[in-house]
This record gives sequence, C-alpha cells and structure tokens, in this order.
Amino acid sequence: MEISADRAVAGADITRPLDALFINAPLRDYSLRPRVNDFTLPVLGMGYIATYAKHQGFNVGIIDAEALGLGLSQTAQFVNRLSPRWAGFNLLAPTYEISARMASQLDPSISLMLGGHQAKAMPTEALTDPRFARCQALVLGEGETRVAQLLQDHRFRTELPGVMWLDPILHTPVTGGSIGAGHHLAPDINRLPFVDRAFLADDPYLAADGRLEANMVGARGCPYDCSFCGAAVSANPDITIRTRTPENIIEEMMDLQTSYGVTAFRFVDDLFLGYERFIQPSMAAFAAAGIGDRFVWDATGRINILHRMSDDMLQTLQLNGCREVALGIESGSERLLKHMGKRITSDMTRTVVRRLTERGISVKGYFILGFPTETRQELAETVRLIHDLWETTADQPGRFRASVFEFRPYPGTPEWKRLITTGKYSPQQLLDYTAVDLTAGGVDEAMRGRDKFNFSVNIQFGEAPVHEVRARLTELSREQFQRSLAISA
Repeated sequence: MEISADRAVAGADITRPLDALFINAPLRDYSLRPRVNDFTLPVLGMGYIATYAKHQGFNVGIIDAEALGLGLSQTAQFVNRLSPRWAGFNLLAPTYEISARMASQLDPSISLMLGGHQAKAMPTEALTDPRFARCQALVLGEGETRVAQLLQDHRFRTELPGVMWLDPILHTPVTGGSIGAGHHLAPDINRLPFVDRAFLADDPYLAADGRLEANMVGARGCPYDCSFCGAAVSANPDITIRTRTPENIIEEMMDLQTSYGVTAFRFVDDLFLGYERFIQPSMAAFAAAGIGDRFVWDATGRINILHRMSDDMLQTLQLNGCREVALGIESGSERLLKHMGKRITSDMTRTVVRRLTERGISVKGYFILGFPTETRQELAETVRLIHDLWETTADQPGRFRASVFEFRPYPGTPEWKRLITTGKYSPQQLLDYTAVDLTAGGVDEAMRGRDKFNFSVNIQFGEAPVHEVRARLTELSREQFQRSLAISA
C-alpha cells in the first residue's frame, strides 16, 4: 500500500522545518509481509509528548509505523526525506532490533532521542549500540517536559534528571540532573494538555458497535509488582503514582465528544479500576455529571480490588456506563499466581467475573501460557479456568472473553531478573524476539486480530514444549473467536 508523507506523519506541518519526528517502530518489517490485524492501540505516551512539545511552540509529528503497517526502510526514507532536527524512538523489547536498524539508516544530520521501556531497562546497552551512535539523549521515564527542553537546546541535558548520553571522550554513560529539577520526573498530569488526537493515526476510531471510541488514561504508575510486567513497581522506583482528578477526566471526555462525536472510551492505564481511593471519587463525579446517560466506557481493573467491592459500587459502575473490565487473570494455578505476585486466587476470579457479568458488565481476561516453572498440569488448570468462565457467563447479561498469550520475558521485570539469575539464559537469548504465525496455511479470520501479539523468544520456560503451548493458545483463540461470532449473530 502506497502511503504519502503527509499521511504517514501525524500532527506536524510538513511544509515547515520539523523539530522532531517521534517514531513508533513496526513490530515486524511489513515490507516482507503485510500487516493483517485491523487495529492497534494508539501511542498515547508519544501523543502526550508531542502535544506538550506543540504547546511549547515546536513543530513535531508522529510516525506510527505499526498502525500504518509500514516497512522498515520505508519508514526511514520518510524520516530522511522530511529531515527533522531530531528523530525519537520508543524502544520496546519486541521492536528494539527494528528500531536500531532503522536508526542506522537515518541521515547523519538527524540527532537521535531514545525512550521507552527497553531504553529504561537497558540504557547502557542502548547507548553503546553502534546503530544508536548519534543518540544525544536517552530519556528515562515520563518525557513531556524534558523532551521539550531538549528540543529547545540539547545542552539542557546536563540539567535534566534521568537524561543519559555517552561521554564523547570516555565513551561511558553520563546522566544529567541539577538541584531543583526533580519535578521533570513526575509531571503534574492534571496540568498537561489533553492529547491532541491529530498526532494519533487511529484514534478516535469507529468501533464494531458503530460508536466512535477513544483511548484515555486516568492515572500513571502502578503499586503492584507482578513479576512479568514492565509496569511493576520494583522495575519503576522513579515513578510516583498519580491520578487525574475526576473533573479533569470528565472534561477530556466532554471535549472528545464535542470535537469528534466520541461516545465510547477505553481507559488503558493500570489503575482506573485498581485503586480504591481513585475509584470512589471518580464514580461519584461520573454520577453527578450523568456520564452513564451519555457514554459507555471500558477499563482495566484489579481482581483483588473488585473482589472486595460492594454490590452497590458494582452497580454504580454499571449505571455510570461501564461496559467491560479487562482483568489480568494470567493463570489457573494457585502456585503460579503466588509466584507471579498477583495477590489473587482462582476462586476470587470466578467470583469477580460472575458478579460483574450478572450486572451486565462484560469481562476480558488476559492469560499467560508457558510461564517459567509452569507444569503441564498447571497449564491444563489455566485452560480449564477459561472454559469454566465461558460456561459461567454463558447466560449472563455480560459476557466473558479470553485473550491468551505466550510468555515473553521483558527486561527490568522481576521475572527477567529471576531468569538471568538461574544462569541458564543470556540477555541476548531472552531478547531474541521473532514473529510467530499461528495459522496453519496462512492467515484465517480467527487469528487476524492476534497477528500483532504473536511474538516469542522460542524458549521452553515451563514443562510443556513451545509447540504444545502454542497449540493450546491457538485452540483457545479459535474457540473464543467462534463464541464471539455466535454472540454477535
């Protein structure tokens, strides 16, 4: 598919000199095989950074190569043609290699800026990677205010905490920072401008139910320490947990309705329904503003928090427009749940799913197969739990759907550290991500939406071999697809 530069770059005025292009690298090189999934989550983090920079007077744009299905060289050619002062990469474990290869193809006159989970977890490795040799700044954590300072003058990096670069003489990492600059690490999220949706390739978007839908965040940071998660508190000691005021959230919802006609929202942050001191005032404000009469919304939640929630509060969620809650269920094994640090049991999960769905709130459950130390029996327990939840909710006004993944190690997480400590694996082995095609003879409809999630390091971490794990994953995904079809028919 041919895409022009003005279509590839979101939010910038490409008729004027560009201060920066922020690049969300594709998960695979789509010049080798076209993208087949229809939807990808918007890059809200980049959107916040670009919006703040725009408010500071900079001409910036975003190339979401994943959303657009761009190839590696095609994306690099767009950047070189537009010749921004800076190119910023969001480094994630599955996209690191493609980002690095793309950076090596950029014109030497373009300065590089790095950020994202992978940059934060392994900053020295990124800075010393010769493909990122022109990196002038690696930004750890939330970047809005520091990126704007760097765009003004890269020499500000010496004053900015959590900004790293290589000493030009010693070739060793250096970190900036000055007294009184700590506020840059935790921007006041209630004072940040709302994300300018012109920077997002596919948001708002037309959802399957005919509504215009937009993604939002209500909080930053997470107090939990799930062993596999990049947001684990032990992996992010610099992050201060902050929640937006209900009034600020409602104002953005109203603004999106007025500007675009949005009537459905998806809250994608870790804490929207996972932090009691945030839930209660937010629901009171939603009720006072009549949110449930105007909008529907989905959110992530925590099973332990919802388990102790009163019936009245669950009903309040439904009355306020809550349509679906996404829950990290992960496993049907009690031992593995403790190993992961989930603070839940399978009985709690069954209770929460039943209580939500009987009130008309649907549930999306996330599961991980092939987890380190998982036995075949524990794998079977997870499969059985999924089937139990399907059957339990079959006649409820709300529905349960399962989203199943193969375990992938992420740098900086507790599980990554456990794996490295065993001495069985090198970081290079654990970072050797490859795309996996789960379909037998190409792509079928059951797998279309899963294409972007199928990545693996091809290592057997539990008792079941990788091919067995993928067989269970494929069976569950196909059955979920058939169940969803039957419900919509």
